[in-house]
Amino acid sequence: MGQPGSGEHRAAGESELPPGQRLQRGWPVTHYGPVPKFKPDRWEFRVFGATADGDKRCWTHEELSALPFSTVVADLHCVTKFSMVGAEWGGVPARTILELAPPAARVTHVMVWAEYGFSANMRLSDFASERTIFATHKDGELLTAEHGFPLRLIVPHLYAWKGPKWVRGVEYMTADRRGFWEERGYHNIGDPWREQRYSYQEEPGDGPEL
Repeated sequence: MGQPGSGEHRAAGESELPPGQRLQRGWPVTHYGPVPKFKPDRWEFRVFGATADGDKRCWTHEELSALPFSTVVADLHCVTKFSMVGAEWGGVPARTILELAPPAARVTHVMVWAEYGFSANMRLSDFASERTIFATHKDGELLTAEHGFPLRLIVPHLYAWKGPKWVRGVEYMTADRRGFWEERGYHNIGDPWREQRYSYQEEPGDGPEL
Protein backbone atom coordinates (compact mmCIF):
# COMPACT_ATOMS: atom_id res chain seq x y z
CA MET A 1 0.00 0.00 0.00
CA GLY A 2 3.04 2.23 0.05
CA GLN A 3 3.82 5.03 2.46
CA PRO A 4 1.46 7.72 3.74
CA GLY A 5 1.50 10.79 1.53
CA SER A 6 0.16 14.30 1.67
CA GLY A 7 -3.51 14.68 2.51
CA GLU A 8 -6.24 16.47 0.66
CA HIS A 9 -7.45 19.85 1.83
CA ARG A 10 -10.48 19.80 4.07
CA ALA A 11 -13.74 20.55 2.30
CA ALA A 12 -15.04 24.09 2.54
CA GLY A 13 -16.81 24.73 5.83
CA GLU A 14 -15.79 21.41 7.36
CA SER A 15 -13.74 23.14 10.07
CA GLU A 16 -17.02 24.29 11.60
CA LEU A 17 -18.59 21.74 13.92
CA PRO A 18 -22.01 20.26 13.19
CA PRO A 19 -24.82 21.26 15.56
CA GLY A 20 -24.61 19.74 19.03
CA GLN A 21 -20.94 18.72 18.68
CA ARG A 22 -17.98 19.73 20.87
CA LEU A 23 -14.32 19.86 19.93
CA GLN A 24 -12.33 16.86 21.18
CA ARG A 25 -8.60 16.94 21.90
CA GLY A 26 -7.17 13.49 21.43
CA TRP A 27 -9.05 10.43 20.24
CA PRO A 28 -11.27 8.61 22.75
CA VAL A 29 -11.73 4.86 22.39
CA THR A 30 -15.40 4.08 21.85
CA HIS A 31 -16.79 0.71 20.85
CA TYR A 32 -19.16 -2.03 21.95
CA GLY A 33 -17.68 -5.41 22.80
CA PRO A 34 -14.09 -6.70 22.91
CA VAL A 35 -11.21 -5.78 20.63
CA PRO A 36 -10.73 -8.64 18.13
CA LYS A 37 -7.37 -10.34 17.80
CA PHE A 38 -5.90 -9.84 14.33
CA LYS A 39 -4.82 -13.08 12.64
CA PRO A 40 -3.25 -12.11 9.30
CA ASP A 41 -3.19 -15.67 7.95
CA ARG A 42 -6.96 -15.97 8.40
CA TRP A 43 -7.96 -12.40 7.57
CA GLU A 44 -9.64 -11.50 4.29
CA PHE A 45 -11.65 -8.60 2.91
CA ARG A 46 -14.68 -9.60 0.83
CA VAL A 47 -16.97 -7.79 -1.60
CA PHE A 48 -20.14 -9.73 -2.27
CA GLY A 49 -23.86 -9.40 -2.93
CA ALA A 50 -25.10 -7.78 -6.14
CA THR A 51 -21.76 -7.45 -7.93
CA ALA A 52 -21.67 -6.63 -11.64
CA ASP A 53 -20.43 -10.10 -12.61
CA GLY A 54 -22.28 -12.03 -9.91
CA ASP A 55 -19.06 -13.20 -8.25
CA LYS A 56 -17.53 -12.19 -4.95
CA ARG A 57 -14.04 -10.69 -4.71
CA CYS A 58 -11.59 -11.37 -1.87
CA TRP A 59 -8.29 -9.84 -0.80
CA THR A 60 -5.86 -11.18 1.77
CA HIS A 61 -4.31 -8.68 4.14
CA GLU A 62 -1.15 -8.70 2.04
CA GLU A 63 -3.10 -8.13 -1.17
CA LEU A 64 -5.16 -5.31 0.29
CA SER A 65 -2.01 -3.70 1.68
CA ALA A 66 -0.52 -3.72 -1.83
CA LEU A 67 -3.29 -1.51 -3.26
CA PRO A 68 -2.40 2.15 -3.96
CA PHE A 69 -2.26 4.25 -0.79
CA SER A 70 -4.23 7.50 -0.60
CA THR A 71 -4.94 10.08 2.10
CA VAL A 72 -7.88 12.27 3.07
CA VAL A 73 -7.83 15.06 5.65
CA ALA A 74 -11.19 14.96 7.37
CA ASP A 75 -13.02 15.41 10.66
CA LEU A 76 -14.60 12.61 12.67
CA HIS A 77 -17.99 13.33 14.25
CA CYS A 78 -19.16 10.87 16.91
CA VAL A 79 -22.86 10.60 17.72
CA THR A 80 -21.87 10.90 21.40
CA LYS A 81 -21.25 14.57 20.52
CA PHE A 82 -17.48 14.86 20.24
CA SER A 83 -15.72 15.89 17.04
CA MET A 84 -12.06 15.33 16.21
CA VAL A 85 -10.94 17.71 13.49
CA GLY A 86 -8.23 17.76 10.85
CA ALA A 87 -7.03 14.15 11.00
CA GLU A 88 -5.19 12.66 8.04
CA TRP A 89 -6.60 9.25 7.19
CA GLY A 90 -4.55 6.95 4.98
CA GLY A 91 -5.63 3.79 3.24
CA VAL A 92 -7.66 2.54 0.29
CA PRO A 93 -10.40 4.80 -1.11
CA ALA A 94 -13.83 3.23 -1.33
CA ARG A 95 -13.85 4.23 -5.00
CA THR A 96 -10.87 1.93 -5.58
CA ILE A 97 -12.88 -1.00 -4.25
CA LEU A 98 -15.82 -0.01 -6.44
CA GLU A 99 -13.55 0.04 -9.48
CA LEU A 100 -11.96 -3.32 -8.72
CA ALA A 101 -15.24 -5.00 -7.77
CA PRO A 102 -18.00 -3.04 -9.53
CA PRO A 103 -21.58 -3.21 -8.25
CA ALA A 104 -24.48 -4.18 -10.47
CA ALA A 105 -26.36 -1.31 -12.04
CA ARG A 106 -29.36 -1.86 -9.75
CA VAL A 107 -27.37 -1.45 -6.49
CA THR A 108 -28.60 1.42 -4.32
CA HIS A 109 -27.01 0.73 -0.91
CA VAL A 110 -24.13 -1.09 0.71
CA MET A 111 -23.72 -2.88 4.02
CA VAL A 112 -20.25 -2.63 5.53
CA TRP A 113 -19.50 -5.71 7.63
CA ALA A 114 -17.04 -5.87 10.53
CA GLU A 115 -15.85 -8.37 13.15
CA TYR A 116 -18.44 -9.98 15.46
CA GLY A 117 -21.22 -9.36 12.93
CA PHE A 118 -21.28 -5.59 13.33
CA SER A 119 -22.56 -3.75 10.28
CA ALA A 120 -23.48 -0.30 8.99
CA ASN A 121 -25.66 0.46 5.98
CA MET A 122 -25.44 3.51 3.76
CA ARG A 123 -26.48 4.76 0.37
CA LEU A 124 -24.19 3.83 -2.49
CA SER A 125 -23.65 7.55 -3.13
CA ASP A 126 -22.29 7.98 0.42
CA PHE A 127 -19.99 5.01 0.04
CA ALA A 128 -18.80 6.24 -3.36
CA SER A 129 -17.81 9.69 -2.09
CA GLU A 130 -14.25 10.66 -3.04
CA ARG A 131 -13.60 11.21 0.70
CA THR A 132 -14.76 7.78 1.91
CA ILE A 133 -11.72 5.66 2.74
CA PHE A 134 -10.85 2.29 4.23
CA ALA A 135 -8.27 3.58 6.67
CA THR A 136 -5.18 1.77 7.86
CA HIS A 137 -3.37 4.89 9.13
CA LYS A 138 -4.14 8.08 11.04
CA ASP A 139 -1.71 11.00 10.81
CA GLY A 140 0.93 8.77 9.24
CA GLU A 141 0.79 6.05 11.89
CA LEU A 142 -0.83 2.63 11.75
CA LEU A 143 -4.16 2.46 13.53
CA THR A 144 -4.05 0.81 16.93
CA ALA A 145 -6.16 -2.27 17.57
CA GLU A 146 -8.47 -0.21 19.82
CA HIS A 147 -9.08 2.24 16.97
CA GLY A 148 -9.82 -0.38 14.34
CA PHE A 149 -6.59 -1.98 13.06
CA PRO A 150 -6.18 -3.48 10.54
CA LEU A 151 -9.02 -1.65 8.73
CA ARG A 152 -11.76 0.80 9.54
CA LEU A 153 -14.05 2.81 7.30
CA ILE A 154 -14.07 6.61 7.45
CA VAL A 155 -17.10 8.38 5.95
CA PRO A 156 -16.39 12.01 6.88
CA HIS A 157 -19.80 13.44 5.99
CA LEU A 158 -21.69 10.94 8.19
CA TYR A 159 -21.56 10.18 11.91
CA ALA A 160 -18.64 7.95 12.85
CA TRP A 161 -20.73 4.84 13.61
CA LYS A 162 -21.32 4.59 9.86
CA GLY A 163 -17.62 3.76 9.57
CA PRO A 164 -17.15 0.52 11.54
CA LYS A 165 -13.86 -0.59 13.05
CA TRP A 166 -12.32 -3.95 12.11
CA VAL A 167 -13.98 -4.05 8.69
CA ARG A 168 -14.09 -7.40 6.89
CA GLY A 169 -16.24 -6.77 3.84
CA VAL A 170 -18.82 -4.90 1.81
CA GLU A 171 -22.17 -6.22 0.63
CA TYR A 172 -23.80 -4.59 -2.39
CA MET A 173 -27.57 -4.31 -1.95
CA THR A 174 -30.44 -3.56 -4.32
CA ALA A 175 -32.62 -2.34 -1.43
CA ASP A 176 -31.85 -0.69 1.89
CA ARG A 177 -31.48 -2.77 5.04
CA ARG A 178 -30.61 -1.49 8.50
CA GLY A 179 -27.25 -2.26 10.08
CA PHE A 180 -26.42 -3.14 13.68
CA TRP A 181 -26.89 0.28 15.28
CA GLU A 182 -29.61 1.33 12.86
CA GLU A 183 -31.69 -1.63 14.08
CA ARG A 184 -31.13 -0.42 17.65
CA GLY A 185 -32.46 3.10 17.35
CA TYR A 186 -29.83 5.08 15.46
CA HIS A 187 -30.81 7.15 12.43
CA ASN A 188 -30.71 5.26 9.15
CA ILE A 189 -28.80 8.01 7.30
CA GLY A 190 -26.72 9.67 10.04
CA ASP A 191 -25.92 13.13 8.62
CA PRO A 192 -24.28 15.16 11.44
CA TRP A 193 -25.03 18.49 9.76
CA ARG A 194 -28.75 17.65 9.98
CA GLU A 195 -28.20 16.13 13.45
CA GLN A 196 -29.70 12.82 12.37
CA ARG A 197 -28.84 10.89 15.52
CA TYR A 198 -31.82 8.65 16.25
CA SER A 199 -34.48 6.72 14.36
CA TYR A 200 -37.34 8.69 15.90
CA GLN A 201 -36.06 11.69 13.94
CA GLU A 202 -36.47 9.92 10.60
CA GLU A 203 -38.77 11.27 7.96
CA PRO A 204 -40.61 9.23 5.32
CA GLY A 205 -38.08 7.84 2.86
CA ASP A 206 -35.12 7.97 5.26
CA GLY A 207 -35.07 4.21 5.71
CA PRO A 208 -36.91 0.90 6.01
CA GLU A 209 -39.35 0.42 8.86
CA LEU A 210 -38.00 -0.81 12.18
